[in-house]
Amino acid sequence: MDRQMAHTDIVSTGWIAHLPPKLRAFALLARLDRPIGTWLLFLPGVWGILLPTGVSPGRRAWLVLLFAVGSLVMRSAGCVVNDMWDRDIDRQVARTAGRPLASGLLGMSEAAVFLGLLLLAGLCVLLCLPPLCWLLGVGSLVLVGLYPLAKRVTWWPQLMMGFTFGFGAPMGYAAATGHVDAAWAMLYVAVILWDLGFDTIYGFQDMEDDAVVGVKSTSRLMAGRPRLFVATTYVLAVAALAVAGALAGLSWLFWLVLPVPAVLLARQVVRLDIHDAPRCLALFRANREVGLAVALALLLGQVRP
Repeated sequence: MDRQMAHTDIVSTGWIAHLPPKLRAFALLARLDRPIGTWLLFLPGVWGILLPTGVSPGRRAWLVLLFAVGSLVMRSAGCVVNDMWDRDIDRQVARTAGRPLASGLLGMSEAAVFLGLLLLAGLCVLLCLPPLCWLLGVGSLVLVGLYPLAKRVTWWPQLMMGFTFGFGAPMGYAAATGHVDAAWAMLYVAVILWDLGFDTIYGFQDMEDDAVVGVKSTSRLMAGRPRLFVATTYVLAVAALAVAGALAGLSWLFWLVLPVPAVLLARQVVRLDIHDAPRCLALFRANREVGLAVALALLLGQVRP
């Protein structure tokens, strides 16, 4: 119990603490206490909306609003699916033992009903997007369903997470343009690599418990060369992002600002300590600022001085 209390990312203080017990449990199940996950799902969608040229500001603003709602709903749905699959494993991991399903605060039937409501809300958002996004949305649901299984069969669940969480980028691009092209593909590659890097940092928190439980992870696989691996994923992510910007024909202002997120990513690599769980969590959360910096670079890349 002492070890469990030593490190957890569950936040039960603040506004969460003022909710009735049952509502608080659903809020924790949806990770509403930790908005960083919603940010990291939302920001790639914003990248996709901002990358293509020739899209009206009004159209971009409307899509950003839709993706904000959709990211909150679908991130919550993904967390419910993950916790339904992993409730037995979560009980054995210090960081996750207090989750509502693992701790018994909620039952599986309650989680299933909640998941249905979240998916219905997500469907409403999806129907507001172009038909191409409907097809892509089906693909994203497949990824959401398969992601929790990855840690059981492969050492690369963080890569699977990149495909899943990064899907907002191609969705945003398709929503803004109504088509897919090389810039669309390179943006998706950039987000997958970025997600692989920061989720590996996140996974360093759980290596000891994962080893005991027998759960595979890229973090455990790369524990002997963590900085080299994370640095490689980040360098390749920035390179893919640069290629996407070039293919999209962004202005020189994009190139002027792109070094900012690159420096922020490099700072994470320098400060990484896989034996310091709170620091790993802090570095993971710092990717919100990275995502915002990339969004700023893409936005300015639309300006023609």
